[in-house]
Amino acid sequence: MSNEISLIAGTANIELAKEIASHLNIPLTPIEIKHFNDGEIYLHIEKSVRGSSVFIIQPTSTPVNENLMQLLLITDACKRASAKEITAVIPYYGYSRQDRKALPREPISAKLVANLIESAGADRVVTFDLHVDQIQGFFNIPVDNLEAISLIADNILSKNIKDIVVVAPDVGGARRARRLAKILDTNIAIIDKRRPEHGVAEIMNIIGEVKGKNAILIDDMIDSAGTITGAAKALKEKGANDIYIVATHAILSGNAIEKLKDSSIKEVIVTNTIDIPKEKRFNSLKIISLAHLLADSITKIYEGTPMGVLFDKLYHNIEEKRKKA
Repeated sequence: MSNEISLIAGTANIELAKEIASHLNIPLTPIEIKHFNDGEIYLHIEKSVRGSSVFIIQPTSTPVNENLMQLLLITDACKRASAKEITAVIPYYGYSRQDRKALPREPISAKLVANLIESAGADRVVTFDLHVDQIQGFFNIPVDNLEAISLIADNILSKNIKDIVVVAPDVGGARRARRLAKILDTNIAIIDKRRPEHGVAEIMNIIGEVKGKNAILIDDMIDSAGTITGAAKALKEKGANDIYIVATHAILSGNAIEKLKDSSIKEVIVTNTIDIPKEKRFNSLKIISLAHLLADSITKIYEGTPMGVLFDKLYHNIEEKRKKA
C-alpha cells in the first residue's frame, strides 16, 4: 500500500485542524470520541490508517488531562492499526512549566508527559514555542520546536509602529525578547520581578529605556494575565506610550480577559495554538493563524525535506518588509 497522509484531530482545537486540512487539501480522518458515564474516554478511528503517515493534531490545553488522554489514546489506536509513522502535532504542550525540580519531592511533569507520548507510540513531535527549549531533550524521538516569532514580527511590522522597544516580562524571557528585537532591529528592556508564589508576580525594576517608546511585551503564554498586565502597568508608570502584548499561547484562565481589557493595553496579539472560544474574544484581541505554517511543516516531514527553508523564507520576507518600512 502506498504511503499517504492521514490527518486526525482530537477535540482540543478542531478549527485549527480544519484549517490545516484545508491548506493541505486533505480531509480529516473521521473519528468518534465519546465518554462513558464515569468520564472515561472511548474513541474509534473510522477509517483505515494502515501504512499511512499519521499526523495527530491535538494541543494539550484546557482541559489538559482530557486533551492529553485523547492524544495518547489516538496515538495508541494508530500504532495498533499499523500506521507507518505517527507524528504528534501538539501546538501547545501542556505541563511544560514543571521542567525541573525547584523544590524537593516535586515531579518533573514535562518529562513524564514526554515519556507518555513516546510510550503511546509517537515517532515524532511537532510543537510551538516550548516554555523552555530543553524540553526537547526529554524525548528520545525527533522534536520540531517551531517558532511563532516570525509571524508575530510580520504582524507588528504591518502596523508601522514607530519608536519600538521590545520588553521581556522577566529575566527568563530575555532571549525571546532579544530574538524579536533583532528581527525588528530595535532595543530591548527587561522587567525584574520576583514570584512569592505560583501565579503571583511582583515588579521590582525595569532595566532599559522605555519612556516615550511604544512597548512590545512578549511572552510565550498568557495564563491568568497577572504577570503581563502588571508589566504593562509598570511600563505605563515609566512613561511608555502604546503597549502591545504578544504571546504564542493564549491560555486565558480565570479573569484574564478582564485584566487584558485594561485601557493601558493597545492590542493583544496571540496565535491559535489554543482554541479561543467566542466568549473569550474581545475587540483588542488579534489572533494569528499558524495553520499555513503547520501545513507546510507537515508536508516537509512527509516528504523528508528540510524544514529550515520555511523559516528562512519567512525571515527573508520580513527583512525585506522592514527595509521598506
